[in-house]
Amino acid sequence: MTAKVEAGSRKRASNPARGSKPGERRGGRKKGTPNKITQTFKQAIETAFENVGGAKYLEQMAVLQPVAFMGLIGKVLPTQIEHSNPDGSMKQPTTIQIVAAKVADDDGDD
Repeated sequence: MTAKVEAGSRKRASNPARGSKPGERRGGRKKGTPNKITQTFKQAIETAFENVGGAKYLEQMAVLQPVAFMGLIGKVLPTQIEHSNPDGSMKQPTTIQIVAAKVADDDGDD
């Protein structure tokens, strides 16, 4: 069924058969296809990481820049880990929270 449009009107007749239905994809990237720019950027980061020393570089940064290193760990590690009991039933999720350490004074007093 098509709606009637007057002769001089610039509006198009609405057609219920046109357009996409909810959840229907008509164009663009297929679902799950990685973004090429993101993929290229990740490869560049991996190459740079290997060029500066890889894991050895991270070890140095953990000592030289502990705040930045812990920030990196906080972004990379999952905040919740699901695990199960030996019988297969699920336990409550374990939540990991990273907090700042209290630094002792130079004279040894807390």
